[in-house]
Amino acid sequence: MNDVKVIVLAPDSFKESMTAKQACAAMERGIRRVNPEVRCIHVPMADGGEGTAQSIVDATGGTLVPLAVKGPLGSAVRAYYGISGDGKTGVLEMASASGIGLVAASERNPLLATTYGTGELIRATLDHGIDNLLIGIGGSATNDGGAGMLQALGGKLLDENGLPLGPGGGELHKLARIDLSELDPRIGKVKIRVACDVTNPLCGPEGASRVFGPQKGATPETAAILDANLRHYAEVIRRDIGRDIADVPGAGAAGGLGAGLMVFLNGRLEPGMELVARITGLEAKVKQADMVWTGEGSIDAQTRFGKTPIGVAKVAGKHQKPVVAFAGRIGEGIDDLYEQGIGAVFGILPGACDLQEALRQGEANMERAAENVMRLLMLRKGK
Repeated sequence: MNDVKVIVLAPDSFKESMTAKQACAAMERGIRRVNPEVRCIHVPMADGGEGTAQSIVDATGGTLVPLAVKGPLGSAVRAYYGISGDGKTGVLEMASASGIGLVAASERNPLLATTYGTGELIRATLDHGIDNLLIGIGGSATNDGGAGMLQALGGKLLDENGLPLGPGGGELHKLARIDLSELDPRIGKVKIRVACDVTNPLCGPEGASRVFGPQKGATPETAAILDANLRHYAEVIRRDIGRDIADVPGAGAAGGLGAGLMVFLNGRLEPGMELVARITGLEAKVKQADMVWTGEGSIDAQTRFGKTPIGVAKVAGKHQKPVVAFAGRIGEGIDDLYEQGIGAVFGILPGACDLQEALRQGEANMERAAENVMRLLMLRKGK
């Protein structure tokens, strides 16, 4: 650390306070107040959840596109998707169209909630002529196995009378036949990767309905119905499509959307942080650096489970680059992070304050913290 000339800035967003791009800019302002000769390489990051589309758009000079789609319970919502700067990669977060945050707690009902809006987002990205599509599937309100998504893309889920199923996981017990003859043909020409850090199967005690259903409004009785419906859905898929999906790890992600994406869109489930790192070219940029700075809103014991700071640290560790992490909140259990490549963790808050004030002052706090860390590095340099 005696001669820091290049720093890679690779934070996640600080939710409700800063986008990852804004965090990068604030870090650089702090650094340059101390040493304007340092070259900062911005790599806005995400782990496949909220902020993923924005991060990839920012990192590639792309475009974020708003779109009105059908929300989880059928009413229109304002969602969005991203197109990379070269026009070859689309990115979307299913939560912006079918997320639990779009439904009031008192109205949550996974029997009715649909992924149709997510399918509309996928179709919109295909209209741009993309070669690759990244789909983040965290934060769903749904438990329909991706049925709504499939219907929005032209697939047909039919009952014994040949009529299409209605929305939601509560309809799946009626499924008699799957017809993909009118499925959007562009799907087969696009490589689809799914950012997913969940390994739950579609059905059973560890499946989508029983594990995640309660947070979406399911009672124990409802969860049992949904699980049975997804089991039936899997059986029809096996018969009509030839894919045995019920017990595949990750199939239960996002209320079974993981299964739907694997079966109908040939999507490949991958850890979210690794996908974003690949698209943003993180590793190539880390190779150029003397050190790496990362961060996110909260760093605690959960960070080690695939969150952005630990993912960035693993990439940096491959090339023996030291890592500094910043956080709005530092929780318990961070000692393990030091053994996984993070050299130091700094909180950005200057003192006690309420949450809303901390969120409002995020960029100023980050800039101040970055300046102080840079001053520490300059002390070590003997200046």
